[in-house]
Amino acid sequence: MAKQQFKAESKRLLEMMINSIYTQKEIFLRELISNASDAIDKMYYKALTDDKLEFNKEDYFIKIAADKDARTLTITDTGIGMTREELEDNLGVIAKSGSLAFKSENETKDDHTIIGQFGVGFYSAFMVADKVSVVTKAYGAEEAYVWESTGADGYSIEPGEKAAPGTEITLHLKANTEDENYDDYLQEYRLRSLVKKYSDFIRYPIKMDVTRSVPVETPEGEDDAEPKYTEVHEEETVNSMVPIWRKNKSELTDEDYEKFYQEKRYGFDKPLKHLHLKVDGTISYNAILYIPEKTPFDYYTKEYEKGLELYSSGVLIMNKCADLLPDYFSFVKGMVDSEDLSLNISREMLQHDRQLKAIAKNLQNKIKGALQSLLKDEREKYESFYEAFGRQLKFGVYSDYGMNKDVLQDLLLFTSSKEKKPVTLDEYVSRMPEDQKYIYYATGSSVERIEKLPQTELVADKGFEILYLTDDIDEFALKMLMSYKEKEFKNVSAGDLGLDSDEEKKSEEDNQENAELFAEMKTLLAGKVKEVRASKRLKTHPVCLTSEGELSIEMEKVLRAMPNSQNIEADKVLELNVGHEVFQSLKEAAGKDKDKLALYTNLLYNQALLIEGLPVEDPVEFTNAICKIMV
Repeated sequence: MAKQQFKAESKRLLEMMINSIYTQKEIFLRELISNASDAIDKMYYKALTDDKLEFNKEDYFIKIAADKDARTLTITDTGIGMTREELEDNLGVIAKSGSLAFKSENETKDDHTIIGQFGVGFYSAFMVADKVSVVTKAYGAEEAYVWESTGADGYSIEPGEKAAPGTEITLHLKANTEDENYDDYLQEYRLRSLVKKYSDFIRYPIKMDVTRSVPVETPEGEDDAEPKYTEVHEEETVNSMVPIWRKNKSELTDEDYEKFYQEKRYGFDKPLKHLHLKVDGTISYNAILYIPEKTPFDYYTKEYEKGLELYSSGVLIMNKCADLLPDYFSFVKGMVDSEDLSLNISREMLQHDRQLKAIAKNLQNKIKGALQSLLKDEREKYESFYEAFGRQLKFGVYSDYGMNKDVLQDLLLFTSSKEKKPVTLDEYVSRMPEDQKYIYYATGSSVERIEKLPQTELVADKGFEILYLTDDIDEFALKMLMSYKEKEFKNVSAGDLGLDSDEEKKSEEDNQENAELFAEMKTLLAGKVKEVRASKRLKTHPVCLTSEGELSIEMEKVLRAMPNSQNIEADKVLELNVGHEVFQSLKEAAGKDKDKLALYTNLLYNQALLIEGLPVEDPVEFTNAICKIMV
């Protein structure tokens, strides 16, 4: 029979599809298996209205067979098959989907859902084959037909022979090139891995002929030192068929969920918590989500790729769908399966993001709820999680101009000066004395270092709890929060502690009394500090640095460590303890020896820098100054 041409610009569309629509050639097998599954589903629907047809699930399967010598790959199904007209209609016009039309005519609440909705899925075969043959016989028909094509040039349809209803598609693989090894698709291990990756949860058995080596029994009396093996060929079902997420939660144990976590290679650790979701509504979906115990080695790098596996009716569509998770929950692993997603012709991209956004919003709430449950009921586990991923939550508070702070603020933990362990903001506020106006915090590289800071003395002496911030993102996150339950955050190194205390009133008197000395010291430290003044916070230490304005000294350190920091500096204030004996030495030097005053001033400034973890500007000068004092 003469070759027929594809209709409706199909030739051009086929060329475009093969070259650009699909990003990975390997998905051709997913497409053909999905079409085969649809064909069997149609037999099921037929059985609902045809009394002569009994649908025994055991009689329906999909078979994959590779012939390495002929370099062919054959996918066979025992589905409904196609008539000549259906071959013309479905395979002669690219992008016309018989499955989509069938689905619209047979809407049902039954769990048999037609997967293939796009007529181009079949043509993905031409990404790996230069010739495709289809032998098919429709249920109830007398004749079978053979459809054959070598690509965009057209196709032919001729009568053929086939005993039972169903379809057999044979791919004649392309010749290998430097870039592509098409023989790879004839290897048992490769085919098995593709089925497991994309089609493991197709509801019908996917069968393959597999080769196994089995030991041969050694005849009695022969030397059995060297065991002998023989190859055995047998048919094996290579897909699991029933996905774990479609099972009832009551059927599953923690071990089942952990096994699934390991099988899917979501991580090498043991998950702290899992969520099994079955959601029905405007958009329905199933999901299994995991909160890992440990951070992946690349988690805080640019190379880390977030996302959940996305399935449509059990068929893997995307390996990592980033749109399902906000960045601050990027540590979550797992999968989502929905029959309601609108996909475009390649099945690799979502046609509309409205459904995806609805799922993502629901998942966000579920994940937050799971973390709150962990925090409330399994505190030790939550603290373990927070040690691994708390930094990401704090980044979430700070990023996007604080848009997500209300979602995340109750999940934050900071070490408490009183409890000596991590506490929530709610726990801190709940035990604040009535006269305490602010939530106080101190920053530093470690808890041990913060505990020694001179700036904490007055707040601690008042009996107020202090939150210890040891991560470089911590203070930025609190600045973005601004307040919690109407209580503002206050750095113990801030210029105004808001205590309205006797110490603050006395410091004003001391500033007036020593105004001339402080002005002289400020001149000696020109460009280094904004002001020199009497401290209202120091008790036993002689000196400390504090800051004025929004930028703290700790924030300065973080920003200056970044590329293109442009030498950002906080407005620093040198505070002196006027009750300390060192201050008396300063006053004596001011009246008698200006050189000694300069020496003392620079020593105290450098001492304050070291306390803050800031570099001394001239280490040699500093050590020489110490030697002068010693002499």
